[in-house]
Amino acid sequence: MMNSELSSRELRERVDKLWTEFWTGGIANPLTVIEQITFLMFSRLLDISETRNENRARRTGVEFRRNFSDDHKELRWSQFKNLPGAEMLPLVRDKVFPHFRFVAVDGTNFGEYMKDAQLLIVKPSLLVSAVNMIDALPLTEGDTKGDIYEYLLKKLTTAGINGQFRSPRHIIQMMVKLVDPKPTDKIADPACGTAGFLVAALEHLVEKYTSSESIITNPDNGEKIYSGDLLEPHREHIRSAMFHGFDFDITMLRIAAMNLLLHGVDAPDIHYQDSLSASFTERFPNSAENCFDVILANPPFKGSLDFEDVHPNLLRKVKTKKTELLFIVLILRMLRLGGRSATIVPDGVLFGSSKAHVALRQVLIEENQLEAVISLPSGVFKPYAGVSTAILIFSKGGRTDNVFFYDVENDGYSLDDKRQKIDLDDLPDVVAKWQDWKAGKLNLLDRRQKAFTVSVQDIREKSYDLSLNSYQDSVQEALEFDAPKVILERIKLLECEIQNDVSTLESMLK
Repeated sequence: MMNSELSSRELRERVDKLWTEFWTGGIANPLTVIEQITFLMFSRLLDISETRNENRARRTGVEFRRNFSDDHKELRWSQFKNLPGAEMLPLVRDKVFPHFRFVAVDGTNFGEYMKDAQLLIVKPSLLVSAVNMIDALPLTEGDTKGDIYEYLLKKLTTAGINGQFRSPRHIIQMMVKLVDPKPTDKIADPACGTAGFLVAALEHLVEKYTSSESIITNPDNGEKIYSGDLLEPHREHIRSAMFHGFDFDITMLRIAAMNLLLHGVDAPDIHYQDSLSASFTERFPNSAENCFDVILANPPFKGSLDFEDVHPNLLRKVKTKKTELLFIVLILRMLRLGGRSATIVPDGVLFGSSKAHVALRQVLIEENQLEAVISLPSGVFKPYAGVSTAILIFSKGGRTDNVFFYDVENDGYSLDDKRQKIDLDDLPDVVAKWQDWKAGKLNLLDRRQKAFTVSVQDIREKSYDLSLNSYQDSVQEALEFDAPKVILERIKLLECEIQNDVSTLESMLK
């Protein structure tokens, strides 16, 4: 297995070289490049799966559903990968790609995502180069194949239409830790994009449910490798019933399905569907209402729909055309009673004064349990967008008593377009404070701190405003309203600090 730092670097160099080949071959759109690589990876994985099933059938005598009959052997990766470019290109374009719509991998029908797959590579030399490089990638080696794909997805640095853009991986990982899914949960994302939330949930489970004796430390780079051995009783549920995603972008669906497949989810339940539309319930009645234990999402922010396109059940709660409000209502509808969600929203959802904005916040607080509002710095989504956002954590049903607020000032990266790694990072503290507060170890009443709580009564008095600065006290405001004894104690502490600074300065001057 390729787990060493050198091997990881070599793998990335191979991917970079492949990326450059596409660029010089006239395919410059990052999404198109990833889609074409996805198709070719899929072709190779089909052949790997077919070979594995053939070997099993020879041992057991049990037949299986074949993707390649004797008449279609030429369509297998192992057959066409060595052809010269002039022969390979028309075969792959005119026969291999059309065949995708009829195939399945380990019981999963990928035809829904692959039915209109097209080879956009027009240069035979580029196709040969891409096939050779993909053939050399370790797609059968443990977590390596998932790592390769994640590295590819990092190259998606442009926003899509309707406010779509890739969620930062470290933000996703924090959200998963806050919600803390269980091995028996059904997990969904109604606007799944590349399936980043679903993959992160799987990785969280694998790490959490690995016994101490099964954790391996890589001697080359110190990284821990988790086996997820304690998940063994839940393997079938994880393989085919745990993860569910919906998106109206077919390219994203292909990438999402491949992402989950390469991370070990053999039968991902990923579907082409606008989750807000009236047809969602008709097509997926078992997903549209009271179905999921956990929903993780970063829905599109900028969309606006016609009322006739939206499911009437959503409009009964909040009559609006704004997708960022409708998605919250949708998530509440999709959750089971007691189900929980972590969802990214634009700041306007927190303080918008329209009737729909206030109605949504009232529904969250009065009819459900709003648990947390985590304010993110505006640079988190750069270079995609500079929009200010927050994370809402809520449970369906229950009662809101106190809401956890956190003012994230730094996420471990610079907040400019470069997003370079820095030492300042509040995200571990968000998780630690949240866990301690949920366990009853902290009361978090001091609103001058980054983490504090607000009672539901205070929120009601402010007409359900959830903006952090409506409740956060500055030091100056606190000095004005604190008891005289508390103010005197603070003055003494300040005097001590000043005296220490003076003493230090005098020592330096000597």
